[in-house]
Amino acid sequence: MKNKEINIAIDGYSSCGKSSIAKDISRKFNMIYVDSGAMYRAVTLFCLQNSIIEKSKVHKTKLLNSLNNIDIKYNYNKSLNISEIFLNGKNVENEIRNKKVSNYVSKVSQIAEVRNKLIKIQQDICSKKNVVMDGRDIATKVMPDAELKFFITASIETRAKRRFDELNKSDEMVTIAEVLNNLNDRDNDDINRKINPLIKSEDAIVIDNTSLNFAQQNKLIFNYIHEARN
Repeated sequence: MKNKEINIAIDGYSSCGKSSIAKDISRKFNMIYVDSGAMYRAVTLFCLQNSIIEKSKVHKTKLLNSLNNIDIKYNYNKSLNISEIFLNGKNVENEIRNKKVSNYVSKVSQIAEVRNKLIKIQQDICSKKNVVMDGRDIATKVMPDAELKFFITASIETRAKRRFDELNKSDEMVTIAEVLNNLNDRDNDDINRKINPLIKSEDAIVIDNTSLNFAQQNKLIFNYIHEARN
């Protein structure tokens, strides 16, 4: 008997490993993976490239006037088995991960018009089912009818160490204190923004991976998915 197609929503804090989890689910269960946070990073990159962010300030009017000039698409890379994000026709998968984008993405994502534009794109993608998507408001706003919802969390110290290791592997030298401060700021922005803040959906399964390795975490999550698909 064929397994039924479902949508899976994954929410949680920055640097909890949401994207890694979603990618593993995508490979294991042959699902379409969408990193919603990458969309907000792509808009932030556009802002940095077009002088919409200057002197640590996001110029909202400039951004709103430019929204129609921002085209975001996902293309599936068969050789790497991942979906890569394109900004106005250019692959920006690597550019959107740098420290400067990380410093401003929460500010950009607080703007209602930006969220409305990107949520529409996200909902169009998941309307056909068989999608696993991670972000901050996937279960509560983008896919409230998802058959399976996870909320990923970990201690901020654990998250900072993971992000620190990731950045230094890419030769972007930062201190652990800088990473910790950035995560604290992003958590504050995500939780306290007026538009679609980060909250746990009432029917979400909480996964605290502070003390779990990837194998332990995946085994736990995969078991829930097997049950939902059967």
